[in-house]
Amino acid sequence: MRTPTPPYLAFAAFGVFWGIWGASLPGLRDGGGLTNAQLGAALLCVGIGAVPAMALTGLAVDRFGTRVAGFSLIMLALSGIALAAFGRDIASVAAGMLLVGATSGSADVAANALAGASEKATGRRVITLAHAVFSSCVVVGSLGAGALTAVTADLVITYAVAGLAIAGLGVIVFVTGPRATRPTRQDTIAPHRKISAFLPLLMVGVVGALGFASENAHQSWGAVFLTDELHATPLMASLAPAAFALFAAATRFTVGVSHRIPEPSILLGGAVTAVAGTLILAIAPNLAVALSGLAVASVGTSVLFPTLLSQATRHIDEDKRGRVTSVVGTTAYLGFILGPVYVGFLSSAFGLRGAMVGVAALCLAFALLAPFVVRRMRNVASMHDHAATR
Repeated sequence: MRTPTPPYLAFAAFGVFWGIWGASLPGLRDGGGLTNAQLGAALLCVGIGAVPAMALTGLAVDRFGTRVAGFSLIMLALSGIALAAFGRDIASVAAGMLLVGATSGSADVAANALAGASEKATGRRVITLAHAVFSSCVVVGSLGAGALTAVTADLVITYAVAGLAIAGLGVIVFVTGPRATRPTRQDTIAPHRKISAFLPLLMVGVVGALGFASENAHQSWGAVFLTDELHATPLMASLAPAAFALFAAATRFTVGVSHRIPEPSILLGGAVTAVAGTLILAIAPNLAVALSGLAVASVGTSVLFPTLLSQATRHIDEDKRGRVTSVVGTTAYLGFILGPVYVGFLSSAFGLRGAMVGVAALCLAFALLAPFVVRRMRNVASMHDHAATR
């Protein structure tokens, strides 16, 4: 069976952008003349822009097809260039980040819908493999941005070079991605049943938010933990996000190409592994143990959302895939935003080690709730099919 290339290209472009983003934030801060507090406030605009765009993109995907991902990636590349070129004060940086949030949120939903459609068509774990490509390209983008900026000392050039690559991949995705499929039947489901079908999607999204919150908590606070709790040097502290991303990529590739482990076991095993790794980090007496804990936590958290999304959307009709992915993805994204905030709140009361115990609790909640919401989603899909064929 033909390899489903478009979703991998979409996630490669998406990963390159976010790798560049992480590496370029200090330069964006300095170029805009912002304080750290102003940068933090501006970064909130990314989430503010992303959430409504994610909610609306599902409709566009169902109307025009998953090749919408290609268009969104082209707009994301242009947004990054515009921010680097025109972000010269708090207002212009905030406006640029709103634009980046909107285009990245749109690309996120459309790329996941594209991967889900390819997974259903091929029977492969395309979503997990696509997320592995994303994690790998985050590392590539970060290192590439560092090298370009070191040579040119100009973020506009860095974003322009990367933008050409991202937009080029976006064009390929747009041209090769599938168009919208026509509905095969009239939607005769009663309004109360539509509501009952919508609620399980929200439940899946809430559980996905637990996984995303755990993942981004580690990614965002790992270096801070090593610095504050174990007095790591800046160089050693930088190993935390790098190691986390590398182990996430390796795990997703391994799980994605293997069909021996059933997906319910991946969900449960990933959550339990994440709990263990987070607790190891919480009690780590030295850097070696802490990095080991982060690596174990990365192995666990990396498979949570991709596997959950795959399980929950596998039986969805193609003409509804965009809206379903939008509801789940938008709700889950809130966890990505709030995860680091959750750690900050807990650390103020219980310290960073206590906050890591709180992150472990999120992973445990995921382990308990994920099987239930997946079963519920499948029951609703079966009920929907039965009602529509009556």
